[in-house]
Amino acid sequence: MQSQNNYIGDDKFKKLLEHYECPTSIEVIKMKFLGAICSPNLALRPTDVISSFWEQGKAPRLETKDEADLFFKFFMGLWDKTFEAMKENKITLPQKKHKDKQAFLDACEKRFQEIELGFVEGFWGGKDDLEIPSYLAELVDSLTNLAEVYVTLAKKVVSSETVEKKIYESFDYTDKMVEKAISFLIENSVLPRIEEVQRTVN
Repeated sequence: MQSQNNYIGDDKFKKLLEHYECPTSIEVIKMKFLGAICSPNLALRPTDVISSFWEQGKAPRLETKDEADLFFKFFMGLWDKTFEAMKENKITLPQKKHKDKQAFLDACEKRFQEIELGFVEGFWGGKDDLEIPSYLAELVDSLTNLAEVYVTLAKKVVSSETVEKKIYESFDYTDKMVEKAISFLIENSVLPRIEEVQRTVN
């Protein structure tokens, strides 16, 4: 079904986040949407995920119905874009530029947030008692373990002046492992029940 919520693009979406003082980055939002779409928790609503981008009690006050409609339309544009990308199962992590030590440390921190605070938290949707097949739970746990690899890589270079080539290679290899794990999850858990996972803002 064709989405009625056209995505406004990354640049405009970032301005939207700034306007509403959203502390969550667009990269984490994209991955949290993907995790929520892949979640077997069908009671998880897009509005619940959207509200989680702000600290509890600090979500923006939407003054009018028109503002609220537009607010959710913009977010659902990204949700629907993410859904379409998921259906094609061609999810790739955004490239990280780590040309120097500080850039590498920043990349590691951002990647941890994308995987753990984004996809994994989106998948569980605030519930740690979901009844899911053991292989699926192990797969999501493996993503948490992979997220920790980025933390470990950052620790390895914190006290060094430069970043060794093998550390960059480990970062890129971990990216590939994350992408493969998510692809496997989509292929074996999401696509077979694709009609169930479509959600609307209501």
